[in-house]
Amino acid sequence: MRRVAVIDIGSNSIKLLVARRGTNCGRVKQVHAQSIDARISAGISQAEPRLGEDSMARGLAAIQELLAAASPHAPERTILVATSAVRDARNGREFLACVQHETGYEVQLLSGEAEANAIGAGLTCDPALAELSNFSVFDLGGGSLECLAFTQRRVAQALSLQLGCVRLSELFVPDIAAPFSGESRSRIAAHVGATLTDVGFQFSIGRATSVITGGSVVALQSIRAAQLGQPLAEVPSLITLSKMRNLLDEIAPLPLAQRMLIPGMPPARADVLPAALATLIAVAELGGLTEFHHSFYNLRYGLAKEALQAV
Repeated sequence: MRRVAVIDIGSNSIKLLVARRGTNCGRVKQVHAQSIDARISAGISQAEPRLGEDSMARGLAAIQELLAAASPHAPERTILVATSAVRDARNGREFLACVQHETGYEVQLLSGEAEANAIGAGLTCDPALAELSNFSVFDLGGGSLECLAFTQRRVAQALSLQLGCVRLSELFVPDIAAPFSGESRSRIAAHVGATLTDVGFQFSIGRATSVITGGSVVALQSIRAAQLGQPLAEVPSLITLSKMRNLLDEIAPLPLAQRMLIPGMPPARADVLPAALATLIAVAELGGLTEFHHSFYNLRYGLAKEALQAV
């Protein structure tokens, strides 16, 4: 079967998906997936954000490793895209030129709107969401939060907001190695609430179901998997607001060194997970949401779906 590879150069992690067409029309079947925590987004909250030399070196090494991992699957097309961290960095295009020079692959720099819409397309590939018609989606990354409202399985509203967990940690957490304070939690909640109110995101009305995606949500689910003694893929996708609040209450008093020891905690996410949970809790409280459904189907799946239609 024809295959495509998609590499998503994100703020926290750089991710690969090799995919083929699924048996159902419009679906995407995973052949291989891999993720590398590169954290190229350090300093993203600065007034003049730039990618550091170390960040670019980590990013390039991760991209090269993922290209090598994709090669045995013989994809007919390989797509590289970059999102918030590169989009916002003053030297982002310099990094993309370096990637092209070293790998031979051009990287597409996605606008916030294009990123949000590709995430929406990816969600429609999730068989667990096949029966949903009207729903909201929140994809939390390191640099941005994509907010989508679906009506009749079509994107009715798509926003990309600068509410990523790395960005908000840099803005509102004075010492990332210290316990996560109540003041940081309150400031993040206020900032998230004000931002969503200002842009007029439409939670409402006929969209009782909400879906969340992103690496921080996978971290949350990994902790749940350890608690339940189950593989990550078998953890229930339903995440209640009370579970998020309870987890944040448990990890907030811990310094970073202790958070990293929590069973199931991805070490590279331990520093930003408190801010991520505070963000998602604020979204839920503003929208009157009591639960989310977790999906692994996001940006890469949307881009793969489009590419498979063309090969």
